[in-house]
Amino acid sequence: MLRTRQRGSIGAVPTAATGHPVLQATRSLPEPASTSTRPAAPAGPTPAEAAAAFDQLVHARAAALTSGLSPISLSLAWQDWAQHLMSQPGQRLRLAAQAQAGVIEWLGHCASGGCTPDGSAAAPDARFASPAWQQWPWPGVVQAYQQSVQWWDDATQLPGLTRHHSEVVRTMARQWLDTLSPSNLPFNPELLQVTRERLGANLIEGAQNAADDWRLQHGLQPLALPEHSYRPGTEVAITPGAVVMRNRLVELIQYAPATDVVQAAPVFIVPSWIMKYYILDLRPEHSLVRWLVGQGHTVFILSWKNPDRSDAGIGLNDYLQWGVFDSLARIRELVPDHPVHACGYCLGGTLLSMAAAALARPQQVASAPQQAPLASVTLLASETDFTEPGEMGALIDESQVQLLEAVMADRGFLTGQQMAGSFQFLHARDLVWSTKMHEYLFGERTRPNDLMAWNADVTRMPARMHSEYLRRCYLRNELAEGRYLVEGTPVSLSDVRVPVFAVGTETDHVSPWKSVYKLLRLSETEVTFVLTSGGHNAGIVSEPGHPHRHYALHVTAATDPWQSPEDWQATAERRDGSWWTAWNDWLVAHSRGTVPARVIDPATVLAAAPGDYVQTRYAD
Repeated sequence: MLRTRQRGSIGAVPTAATGHPVLQATRSLPEPASTSTRPAAPAGPTPAEAAAAFDQLVHARAAALTSGLSPISLSLAWQDWAQHLMSQPGQRLRLAAQAQAGVIEWLGHCASGGCTPDGSAAAPDARFASPAWQQWPWPGVVQAYQQSVQWWDDATQLPGLTRHHSEVVRTMARQWLDTLSPSNLPFNPELLQVTRERLGANLIEGAQNAADDWRLQHGLQPLALPEHSYRPGTEVAITPGAVVMRNRLVELIQYAPATDVVQAAPVFIVPSWIMKYYILDLRPEHSLVRWLVGQGHTVFILSWKNPDRSDAGIGLNDYLQWGVFDSLARIRELVPDHPVHACGYCLGGTLLSMAAAALARPQQVASAPQQAPLASVTLLASETDFTEPGEMGALIDESQVQLLEAVMADRGFLTGQQMAGSFQFLHARDLVWSTKMHEYLFGERTRPNDLMAWNADVTRMPARMHSEYLRRCYLRNELAEGRYLVEGTPVSLSDVRVPVFAVGTETDHVSPWKSVYKLLRLSETEVTFVLTSGGHNAGIVSEPGHPHRHYALHVTAATDPWQSPEDWQATAERRDGSWWTAWNDWLVAHSRGTVPARVIDPATVLAAAPGDYVQTRYAD
């Protein structure tokens, strides 16, 4: 059975047995027996501890050479794929015949002059949308490239290959093929056309952009200032409110009312701690927080601290206690006698699920009598079962986590740049190659918007917390399997009895909607599940009036039988517009009437919103 760890200070170091970051107690020297005797030397590390510390240092230094990817994980995946390919002569013959047929088809099309980009591709490829790609010989080049992509996608899915290794091999093959894309050629037809039209001015502007990026990377002022800054408290995160609680980890913000009466049950939002909270309070026209306040809700939200080296020992259950439980206790003081509509976004939803399960069990938690009870739970793009975690799962296994722990122990945290680098690696086609081509060769700077500015406002993660999250959720799936410990006792989502509103997004690569949907298999309460258009961020930040938005909704009662995701899609009611309006109607239906607007008591104000923690930045 897992043991809970004691809180403390000081940094995070690995144990020889597990390699997990744990708190290291400070050793004190023994008092000398007399003035004539010398103090005893402190006991040194055991051979096992010394070996583990040395190995960890080697791994941390090696990680810089591999961009944080475990070469062991990649090697094992490649060996698994290669050995299965060698042991299956039938599959080799099939793949060879498929490649030969593709070449013959390609030659026939090119010889007849009808060679065009392959229309059988899974989706239109924006990289080749320009009419310039229709000029000879580029259609044939594009078709050959697309056929190669399809062939490799098929070749990396062999019978007997483990699912994880198949995902790793497919991911690496995709990165390699994206690198070799014709759109990355410095003489591709689209770039040549722009260069002719602009007489080479695009290359000069691209060189200036590259120089500015270099200056930024080395702490220098760029020559060309960005068009928009989107600073928290100035252009974004400007909904009026105040910080009404602060601890070592969070600031709790309460927003000022915008209506004369408000719903009796307040809304408490737990955002993800990977990025700053204000994705839900962007510019006023995109702000979910401002919209909720305008609909007559009393809204509270957490602003997580951007941790530094001194926070290395903060664990996942500290996030649970200091983030969720302490905030619910403060909300009960400010809004007594009313339950709370709790809402979690992404990892914040996973954390809220743990809290709701702990509060729903018979023994609850020690501080439960001081906390506001939950009226409902809303989970936005939040996973509770990590058996199919999306694209990030291809980068997470035991070897990869151990390497990451070595990197974090070296600093005490995971830097925001390291986390952003993982997403850039997975989406190199759009976030690296396409972006750099347009900025450095086409001379076109991407025009920033509020969501892009938020995405660049990266945060750190404490070493211990991130290690526990990866191991306990991704590797061991403890929450879904009823083995996650809160105060020494496991919690189960089946204990939650309050109604649940869950949202998945159609093109989410971080929390795939079918993975989010697994909540229905784990719960024994009424679940209103919504599938909305868009991705992980844009699907959630989907204000009313946004064009081309739609969603599907279906209510599953606690006694209803299990439906597969495909059956749910066939059953769900499809609606046009924003899912925000459906959520508001659901919140009102599960509230207890209205009360006079709750004006923030000046005596409770610690700072004006957006507070201090959202402004904290560190140079990694």
